[in-house]
Amino acid sequence: MTTLILVRHGETVWHRENRYTGRSDIELTPEGHQQAKRLADWTAGNRPDALVCSPMRRARDTTAPVAGALGMTPRIEPELREIDFGSAEGRTLAEIDSEVLAAFHRDPAENFFPGGENPAFAVARCIAVLSGLATEFTGGTVMVIAHSTLFRMALCELLGLPIGRYRAVFPALHNCALNTVRLDEHGAALLSLNVRV
Repeated sequence: MTTLILVRHGETVWHRENRYTGRSDIELTPEGHQQAKRLADWTAGNRPDALVCSPMRRARDTTAPVAGALGMTPRIEPELREIDFGSAEGRTLAEIDSEVLAAFHRDPAENFFPGGENPAFAVARCIAVLSGLATEFTGGTVMVIAHSTLFRMALCELLGLPIGRYRAVFPALHNCALNTVRLDEHGAALLSLNVRV
């Protein structure tokens, strides 16, 4: 079996304003940097066998202090980038067309935002990375630092749930909290969710 610790990056300016943040490279807030430092402090005493992150700036900036605490070079995986929210990118709920938003709320997997990435494609690329890590580090623990929506959809897929249910089943992944999954030949088990450090 392999243990994956999935971590959403630290807080950004857009998250504080509750704006959809997909492909935009947004900076961490001062609180986001503090969250990353607390994560690094925790990780130094709970050493994973590998450290992997999204190429997005907010994920790399969260990973940097963790890597420093571990004396480890993180692996950057392009396929762990956040889903593209298309027309909703950078917008708050109040700024999105009401009909588009209503359809999205009914089924975000089928009615994804215009111009955005198909969630099925995003899940496939994320699961491919996570499965590869599980095989490469069998018997070990890997910390993966990436994004909320991508991880919530991937968790649904791993646990055999429809990805269109991700907003209902996993309403939020807290910044720099620990979400632990065990993968083995029988499938996936969710061991913890939103454990703050």
